[in-house]
Amino acid sequence: MNTTFNTQIKKKTSMGDILTKLGPLLVLVILYVVFSFALPGRFLRIANQMNILRQTSINCLIASGMLLALITAGIDLSVGYNTILSTCVIAVLMQRFGITNPVFLICCAITASTFCGFINGTLLTRLDLPHPFVSTLGMKFVLWGVALLITNSQTIGFSNKGIDTVLWIGRKTIFDIGFPVSFILVILVYMVFHVFLNHSALGRQIYCVGGNPEAARMSGIKSKNVLTIVYTISGFMCGIAGVVLAGRLNTANTASAATYDTDAIAACIIGGASFRGGKGTIWGTLLGALLISAIRNGLNLFSAGNDIQYIVIGSVIILAVTIDVTRGKLEARARKMAAT
Repeated sequence: MNTTFNTQIKKKTSMGDILTKLGPLLVLVILYVVFSFALPGRFLRIANQMNILRQTSINCLIASGMLLALITAGIDLSVGYNTILSTCVIAVLMQRFGITNPVFLICCAITASTFCGFINGTLLTRLDLPHPFVSTLGMKFVLWGVALLITNSQTIGFSNKGIDTVLWIGRKTIFDIGFPVSFILVILVYMVFHVFLNHSALGRQIYCVGGNPEAARMSGIKSKNVLTIVYTISGFMCGIAGVVLAGRLNTANTASAATYDTDAIAACIIGGASFRGGKGTIWGTLLGALLISAIRNGLNLFSAGNDIQYIVIGSVIILAVTIDVTRGKLEARARKMAAT
């Protein structure tokens, strides 16, 4: 009797996993169908779809690092201004010091953001903070202040033609349809993350630290080192996103980070990650990011203001979190019933 019951529980759990993985894709398809009928000849235009991919690229790169933090049952609230800091580093080096060497500029930008991520991880693990919410929230405002300080609170335009190579990846498109190079970068990065999370020892340790901290400790996993690496990688991805953002906006603007952190969190949660840790896939995160960009794009085509867009995106995030919490309760109940 117990064997039959346990089998039923496993089937329900596997069905839940399938729905978690396919749910974002199903919602994205439904959204496309709705917008294609509501905005005939506009939403499905090739130029508009390429614009969605271009807009998604920044969020995808930031969300890849955020995913690692969420898998460890953490969060990184500093990603928005860490990305902006990377862009500001390029702008300041160009404007004040006349540096135009693309390799040097990109390395400096990514190094700065990676170091900030390392500080996040170090604060969390060495101070034994109960949750990274505190340290990353504080770092968010520190980075905001640093960005304002080094730019003198001014928007800096990338007018120097000598740094076109730096901005190339955020600007360049290929093929006749104008496919953005930045999204090709996203695909390459996500392929690396897929292999890293699923086929490397460190990737499995990341899931273990978030899903079962006690088991991780008993198995000899150095959780503090894993967490430090996770937040360092998150900073590294912010650096790459900042380089792409520089080419996309053609300016370094400290006011442009308003929604980067929430969009990244939303992309991960919609894609199947959980605040409880131990869950999440990189491809689910990609679907979540595409879903958010498609919603924003559709609302823009409807001429909806920022107020309406914030309400809709916020509602989507609340819905995704509600589903996550409900799913967690059902899984806990299933495990409890299986144990009895």
